[in-house]
Amino acid sequence: MLEHVGAQAGFPRPPLNPQPNPFANSFSGAGSGFMRGGLGAYGERILGSSSEYVQSNISRYFSDPQYYFQVNDQYVRNKLKVILFPFFHRGHWTRITEPVGGRLSYKPPIYDINAPDLYIPLMAFVTYVILTGFSLGLLGKFSPEALSLQFTKGLLGWFLQILLLKVSLYSLGSIEAPLLDIVAYSGYAFMGMCLAVLGRIMWSYSYYFLMPWTCLCMAVFLVKTMKRVLFAEVRSYDSSKHHYLLLFMALAQFPYFIWLGNIGA
Repeated sequence: MLEHVGAQAGFPRPPLNPQPNPFANSFSGAGSGFMRGGLGAYGERILGSSSEYVQSNISRYFSDPQYYFQVNDQYVRNKLKVILFPFFHRGHWTRITEPVGGRLSYKPPIYDINAPDLYIPLMAFVTYVILTGFSLGLLGKFSPEALSLQFTKGLLGWFLQILLLKVSLYSLGSIEAPLLDIVAYSGYAFMGMCLAVLGRIMWSYSYYFLMPWTCLCMAVFLVKTMKRVLFAEVRSYDSSKHHYLLLFMALAQFPYFIWLGNIGA
């Protein structure tokens, strides 16, 4: 009805089926095809290669953080025995591999006692801070500032241990070890520190026996781990250089432990 009235009033009525513009369709089709076929493929290739590059470097240097928390009670007990009594560890020190996605990958800590984890280092670091706070209280020196200083001192010590292991690997021509592996191996020292500080709280004279023992155990643990796990992946092998570095890392544990154990100074 409205269309009929409009036609009678003299207004032109638009065509019901307008003719398509062949030039517009050709340009739009060519443009969309070029965008989809040319730029789209180029962008996918760039993004794909960049994402693969980022993922490969992340897996190389950082690995998967969830891997380091796959632990259970049995693993924690056995790992503490290896850290605190490495002389009695009769098994091998190498890590166990398994094929994953067409390449070899290390088994998680729950299936391998030699795999590094972050659960024990983090729990040991927190326990170390708590024990140092308790020791400060027994010495009559406790304050939030003193506890914060011990916390910062522990973090600094952890960083120095990481730096020591990282520089050792770099000097041998190998810098591809995942960073979280180095962080885990360096953090095991706080387990020995907790034992020494706890012994001093319970009986002050026991500190002078436990501190050298924990230093020696950590030195042996690091030497065994670095020799069988990390140094095994070095591209070039120089036995004399390896031995000097292992000796240096072992000797460095004694001043390191004494410095961390000097609470309240």
